[in-house]
Amino acid sequence: MSQTLIENPTGNLAVNPPAPVERKGLTKKEVAADHPTWCHGCGDFAVLALYFKLIEKRKIWHEKITTVAGIGCSSRFPYFVQAHGAHYLHGRALPFASGISLSRPDLHVFVFGGDGDAFSIGGNHFNHTARKNIKMTYCVMDNWVYGLTKKQTSPTSPLGFKSKTDQWGAMDYPINPMKQAISAGATFVARTTHTNPNHVLQMMEAAMDHDGFSVLACLSECVEFYDGAFDASNPRKGGVFNEVPKTHDVTDELAAYKLAGEPFPGSFGIFYKVSKPTKNAKEAEINKSYQSKVAGLKDWQILQKNFDRMK
Repeated sequence: MSQTLIENPTGNLAVNPPAPVERKGLTKKEVAADHPTWCHGCGDFAVLALYFKLIEKRKIWHEKITTVAGIGCSSRFPYFVQAHGAHYLHGRALPFASGISLSRPDLHVFVFGGDGDAFSIGGNHFNHTARKNIKMTYCVMDNWVYGLTKKQTSPTSPLGFKSKTDQWGAMDYPINPMKQAISAGATFVARTTHTNPNHVLQMMEAAMDHDGFSVLACLSECVEFYDGAFDASNPRKGGVFNEVPKTHDVTDELAAYKLAGEPFPGSFGIFYKVSKPTKNAKEAEINKSYQSKVAGLKDWQILQKNFDRMK
C-alpha cells in the first residue's frame, strides 16, 4: 500500500493513516433478538426474515438500523431486531418515525404496522405523513383481521367476514390500501405478499431506495383467525400471482389508481412512483437559510436578537 507524506502544523513529516478497512456486513444471527412470538405459520415471520436479509445485503450497521412500530401482531417487529427501534403507541408510529427521519437525515427509517394500526386508529397520521412526503418506508402487513385481540373486523376485512364484532358478517365497505396511499400523496406505492419472498425483498429494496414516503402493502396471512384469506394469490394453493404489467407507467397516477381497483387478488409490484421534494429537503433548506442569517454570532447573541424582535 502506498503512503503519502504530509506536513503537520509542527513542521514535521507524518504518514497518512491507512485507509479504513471495509466493515463486514451483519449476519441474521447478529441482528436477530428474541425469538418471535407469532403463531406458527404467521406471514409476519417471512417479512421479518426478509428484513434481516435486507439489512445483511445492504450492509446496514447496528447504529443505522431504525425500526419503529405501533401496536398489533406485526408491530412487535422492534422486539425481534437487535438494534435501535421503538414500539410506540397504537396508530402513532408514523409521527414518532417522522421526528426521527427529520432530525436524523443519515438514517432510513423503517416502520412496520398492520391494517388496524395503519388505517384505523392511525389512519389520520397515514394521510398526513403521505401528503408531507417524509422520507421513510412504511411496510403494512395486512391480514384483513385484528389478530392480536383475537378476531375482530378490521378496516380491510371484506364484506361478509364474520368476526367477534360482526357475528352476522361485516357490512362496512373495506378500505383499499393502495387507493388510500396513492390518493393521500405517497410517492412510492407497491404491493406484495408474504408467500413470494423474493418479491418481498425486491419491493423492500425499491422502497428503501426511494427518496420520499414509500408504502409497501404486504399480504400477511393470519393462520389462526383468517386461515386461507389469501389463497387466491398463492399459486401453491391454486391461486395466481399476477405481477404489474411491464407496460404500466408507474408515474401515471390515474393508471395506478385504476390498477388498484382490480378485483382480488389483483396485481403485485410497483403501482406508483414519482419524484417530489421531501419534507426533509424542504426543512433542511429553511434551516440553512435561517442559519446563514446568524452566521458568526454566539448563542447568546442569537437569543438576544430573538428577544429584541419580541419587544
